[in-house]
Amino acid sequence: MKRRNFIQNIVLGTGTLLVSPSLFSQENLKRKKRLVILHTNDTHSTIEPFPSKHSKFPNMGGVSKRHTILQKIRSEEEHVLLLDSGDIFQGTPFFNTFNGELEMKLMSLLQYDAATMGNHDFDIGLEGFLNAKQFAIFPFLCANYDFSETILAGHTKAYQIFHKAGIKIGVFGVGVALKGLVSEDKYGKTRYLDPISTANKIASELKSKSCDLVICLSHLGFEYENKSINSDRKLAAETQNIDIILGGHTHTFFDKPLVLKNSKNKDVLINQVGWGGVYLGRIDIDVESGFFQAEKICVD
Repeated sequence: MKRRNFIQNIVLGTGTLLVSPSLFSQENLKRKKRLVILHTNDTHSTIEPFPSKHSKFPNMGGVSKRHTILQKIRSEEEHVLLLDSGDIFQGTPFFNTFNGELEMKLMSLLQYDAATMGNHDFDIGLEGFLNAKQFAIFPFLCANYDFSETILAGHTKAYQIFHKAGIKIGVFGVGVALKGLVSEDKYGKTRYLDPISTANKIASELKSKSCDLVICLSHLGFEYENKSINSDRKLAAETQNIDIILGGHTHTFFDKPLVLKNSKNKDVLINQVGWGGVYLGRIDIDVESGFFQAEKICVD
């Protein structure tokens, strides 16, 4: 496992990134626990490593290599959360042959805790996604896709709350607008809700449920020349109560996470690790000190 040294160390203090006062209670300080957040995005059915003669990613990526890295991290860390920000499907013959079943089975074997849907996860329609999803043992979090009038009704959730390292972590997902990006017959009567207002509503609800940390799995894309288009930058600036945005859709390779201000002038951490599973994002949060560091791990 080769680590690329794009490590950003930030000490968290009162009123700054991620940490609510409850994390600094004496009870939590005594636990001396660390939360490790691992994340991927836009893996696009890349089951095997890229070819050795690939111009950009020779021998990089592949589920087997990712599994080896995950096993090592889990052997070293007790509290690990593994998340994905969408576009699991489309890109290799594995998808065309197995219609998403293989991706779901492998992600389950890798023990993903949650994922959100990207636009390409609609490529085999709602029925195709539902058929593949039966092999997923993790939830899909889609707060701004209203599936109530479709066959996916009840098969996704707005959010999930996890308890790890002595803290309460709320995770939810928001996706890109489907109209004009996905054929209408693929998403049917799915109703698209504004991701900004939805994110504000869900993040507020999670904070009201005493979540110490709120993570948004976003498939909006990092940024666009047209600033009016919803993006992770816009999401961070126009919301509150979100601590971390783990993005996708634009295949952006961050050298290190970006820290932006939200609507209440509080810090929001944004990260994205390109595409094809060539990197694994990692964020370590030390509950005792309120200190965190972030890096991307080269899957090679």
